[in-house]
Amino acid sequence: MRRTITAIRRLAAVARQIHIDLRHAVFGLGNLIRTGDMLERLGIQLPDGQQSWYGRHVAKAYRAAHDGQDAPKAWAQHRTTGRWIRVFVYSPTDPALLAGLRSYKATTDLVTRASFAEAA
Repeated sequence: MRRTITAIRRLAAVARQIHIDLRHAVFGLGNLIRTGDMLERLGIQLPDGQQSWYGRHVAKAYRAAHDGQDAPKAWAQHRTTGRWIRVFVYSPTDPALLAGLRSYKATTDLVTRASFAEAA
């Protein structure tokens, strides 16, 4: 019985991964950015822990705007460790990026800077 349950869980994990990979093909990852790229474009240097929390706020805003769906994921090299990790990626004009700036306390003062950058 345990083997059957384990096999079913593994098949479900593979099915989820295939679904994610198909979403990658549909979105065309060439024009998507990471949350760290957004901060870099704005000229903001945050420690890794704060960048991670900003990303969590953006992911929450994305899910709220897209009926609970996660953003597509891509492989990216970690900025400091060099390890390859899976990260959410967004369209550069996605409103969730700005909503994340608004909702995270460490970046709320940066919202006006982001608004000016979007207008440029």
